[in-house]
Amino acid sequence: MHTMKRVAAVAAALLVGLGTTTLSSGAAVAAKPTPHSVRACAAVTHGAACLAWVRTDLVPGKLVPNATPSGLSPAQLRGAYNLTSSGSASQTIGIVDAYDDPNAEADLGVYRSQFGLPACTTANGCFSKVSQTGTTSYPRGNTGWAEEISLDIDMASAICPNCHILLVEAKSNSFANLGAAVNYAAAHANAVSNSYGGSDASDASAPYYNHPGVAITASSGDSGFGVQFPASSHYVTAVGGTHLVMSGTTRSSETVWSGAGSGCSTLNPALTGQASFNTGCAGRAEADVSAVADPNTGVAVYDTYREPGWLVFGGTSVASPIIASVFALAGNESSIDNNFPYTHSSNFFDITSGSNGTCSPSQLCTARVGWDGPTGLGTPNGIAAF
Repeated sequence: MHTMKRVAAVAAALLVGLGTTTLSSGAAVAAKPTPHSVRACAAVTHGAACLAWVRTDLVPGKLVPNATPSGLSPAQLRGAYNLTSSGSASQTIGIVDAYDDPNAEADLGVYRSQFGLPACTTANGCFSKVSQTGTTSYPRGNTGWAEEISLDIDMASAICPNCHILLVEAKSNSFANLGAAVNYAAAHANAVSNSYGGSDASDASAPYYNHPGVAITASSGDSGFGVQFPASSHYVTAVGGTHLVMSGTTRSSETVWSGAGSGCSTLNPALTGQASFNTGCAGRAEADVSAVADPNTGVAVYDTYREPGWLVFGGTSVASPIIASVFALAGNESSIDNNFPYTHSSNFFDITSGSNGTCSPSQLCTARVGWDGPTGLGTPNGIAAF
């Protein structure tokens, strides 16, 4: 990792240790200390920040492509959530991020080869990378967002190895540019993942996420209790995060990740599916569903854009592409909307312990039987709820 990135990482770690960070509004909000991890993307005063955390204690430079990487593997992720590795090759997962990762396709090839997944390349038609306008005139590179891109496309590969991947790179982290990228992705994909967030906003002020027939997922945030957009949009599936313990490829336990975002938006209306779940929120409550996010039980990712290769990532940036890929694996997006999981709540692993803070009513930040803020309805138990 080159010097400037390391200085930025240390500074970010110090901010986390102090317990505050700055999101897109410029307002200070509580940040959950995550030992031995730093944010991939710096806090911003406008637009959105990516929501990936990268472990700093695993000496990734000592790992090589033929070694066994640290972090959860595709087989472990599919085992944890009772998912088959087969999925329709007609399904496309859209990944929306800001800036360019010049090494995205090459790094994806190493990840897939390492874990025995079929090749996914531009040449065989499985992978494509475009700008927010659909061209190959890419934006400038950015190390933190490149980490996010590697994480996102690796998670799509892990959950749905046969799905196509469409990476759409916005020219900046503004919501206008990210939104343009979402619009392009939704026109060409079955499910679209958004692993970024900023201050709560109304759908009227950022009208990019309403795409009937396409599953749109968004990370709920990594600062504990508190609402972020676009997870607070009325039109997305808001994805929270968990601490997942595995025994081989078997799920041993799963609890709330203390960093998982949750809360009650006063700017967007509640989902109709939430009406019978006593969210304690008159407006849009988040999250809806969840997946692994704790960096301490993080996932293996391969990234070489100003990075050494194998890394371990956490954050709700892990969870969003996992859930988008479960939607794609189910292949049901055209006939459902984001209320569908609420009518199939029995098809989740209910997360009943842990919290991401203190709040009132408590279900917005503390796990319980049924719906709760940090984990929503829970984590996938197969594809029936999708």
